[in-house]
Amino acid sequence: MIYREAGDFKTSYPSDSQTFPIAFDRYRYWVVLAVAYLVIPYFINDYWANAILVPFLIYAIAAIGLNILTGYCGQVSLGTGGFMAVGAYSCYKLMTGFPDVSIVIHILISGGITAVVGAAFGLPSLRIKGFYLAVATLAAQFFLVWLFNKVGWFYNYSASGQISAPERTVFGYAVTGAKTAPASQYLIALVFCTLCAVLARNLTRGTIGRSWMAIRDMDIAAEIIGVNPLKAKLTAFAVSSFFIGISGALFFSVYLGAAEVGEAFGIQKSFLVLFMVILGGLGSIFGSFAGAAFLVLLPVLLKVVGVDMLGWPTDLVSHLRLVIVGGLIMFFLIKEPHGLAQLWRLAKEKLRLWPFPY
Repeated sequence: MIYREAGDFKTSYPSDSQTFPIAFDRYRYWVVLAVAYLVIPYFINDYWANAILVPFLIYAIAAIGLNILTGYCGQVSLGTGGFMAVGAYSCYKLMTGFPDVSIVIHILISGGITAVVGAAFGLPSLRIKGFYLAVATLAAQFFLVWLFNKVGWFYNYSASGQISAPERTVFGYAVTGAKTAPASQYLIALVFCTLCAVLARNLTRGTIGRSWMAIRDMDIAAEIIGVNPLKAKLTAFAVSSFFIGISGALFFSVYLGAAEVGEAFGIQKSFLVLFMVILGGLGSIFGSFAGAAFLVLLPVLLKVVGVDMLGWPTDLVSHLRLVIVGGLIMFFLIKEPHGLAQLWRLAKEKLRLWPFPY
């Protein structure tokens, strides 16, 4: 009896086509934002920031970027970790080369640099697709990791090959370095996540988003009706890489503070973000958040239940996590290819008709 649209009428086309046409959804959206911005920063601590909230927000940005490319445009990519490394190393070079410029500008420029690199590696998508495109992006992953490992200029010729984020502030509050407060880490990640989600939502609902989905559904038919495949595919790679570059810059500077490319941005990172998109739901912005939340919370939940409560060995819990994720991926691919987002949509449809039969 709560989730209803009776009496919720529209008087214009823009109001009818808005992101949340039902008033209850809009109120819930604003309540979530109010809690995220006005309540959580006053109660957050180091554990909640570093174990759950900050990685969730950063991975959500990366999942949104990959979802634009794979879910909306249908171009399979296994190079997410490499593109995150481009964003991280670009941010590091900008922070050390231009210390007087705001880190916010550095993060945005890092996203732009990653967009250019992603568009360059997206050129093969004009000739190949499917499994062969996945192999091409996988080659980009290994090439980028090798490049950042072997060329000393990218890590300022550090003896360890590791990059470390200098201390930077935003409005007088430290957001990188040892003096960073959990609330500052959380807020800068939250601001970027909110802006990226709003931008992605508007892009996918516009002309460019419809061209991506036309290419995804049938590229030959899309070209016949006037969609330019060159423009559509390259813009998908560029926009996707822009979001992934921002997530990589945040992951290095705000979350880790120091990173080594092979450990922080290896092939495991590419598969992790891909699993988030598969579990959350292809072609869904909400699915990107749901998948990121699930895979960030799952290790924490297994540790609390398995290690702390049941006393299981840590290695057993770690392997159990892999088994659960693998089983869920097979389940969703077979039973519900649209992931958790589709389950959420079905639940809302049932609430709209409850208590009457569906």
